[in-house]
Amino acid sequence: MSNLSKLEFVALDISGNNYPSWAFDTKTHLEAMSLGETIIDGNKTSLQEKAKAMAFLRFHLHEDLKRENSTVEDPLELWKNIQERFDHLKLVLLSKTRYKWVHLRLRDHKTVSEYNSAFLRITSELKLCGEKITDEDMLEKTFSTFHASNMLLSQQYRERKFTKYSELISCLLVAEQNNKLLLQNHQARPVGASPLPEANAANYQSGRGRGRGRGRGRGRSNTWQRESQNSKSSGGESSRQNTGRPPRGRTSESQNNICYKCGMSNHWSRTCHTPKL
Repeated sequence: MSNLSKLEFVALDISGNNYPSWAFDTKTHLEAMSLGETIIDGNKTSLQEKAKAMAFLRFHLHEDLKRENSTVEDPLELWKNIQERFDHLKLVLLSKTRYKWVHLRLRDHKTVSEYNSAFLRITSELKLCGEKITDEDMLEKTFSTFHASNMLLSQQYRERKFTKYSELISCLLVAEQNNKLLLQNHQARPVGASPLPEANAANYQSGRGRGRGRGRGRGRSNTWQRESQNSKSSGGESSRQNTGRPPRGRTSESQNNICYKCGMSNHWSRTCHTPKL
């Protein structure tokens, strides 16, 4: 039983909604365990093999289904009981899946991958319900559901004489990826546009750098002017200390503070309000 507990397909639900897939998984695993004959009429399997198959079947049943068949000891009898109860659900599922098949169209999906996933899911459900789906049916379904604007493309694919659906879908997926790449290249540089020369790109970058430098220079100049004006209001000595630019040709402090326009001290001529003569 340690090996049975490692199996990971979903147990049969009390509603029977997953009966088709459960029946397929159960048969497959019984065959892999060499116990497939235990659910076939007229089998001559040993009691030990029947016990193993019985344990496996009950392990993958809903608890309510286990209780309903608690007195059944033969795996073939249990298998038939389950079939009698849920086999009609295949007809219900088949009707729903046929409806999906009829309305499945390639043009209704954004990508080929999305269409392929939906297509394979529907065909798998049809096969589980006993419907026979051939590669010819799958190819015709795909060709006939191309978008109207791709009628010529559909005809070109028909002329390639595909015999398997997998070959067609592989070709469509590659074509879709190539189209995406072409579109990305076009958006990166449209038709007629020329790439930016490397020399111009370098000059453009250096020009931007000079622009930023000038901006910073102007900022420092404005700051210096404000500091200079503030320092002038506090006297000539502090002005010279802040600016570091004493008048040329003057050495004495009194001469440095004399206004050349009015002859007064403690201010400069450029800040003097005395009108020119």
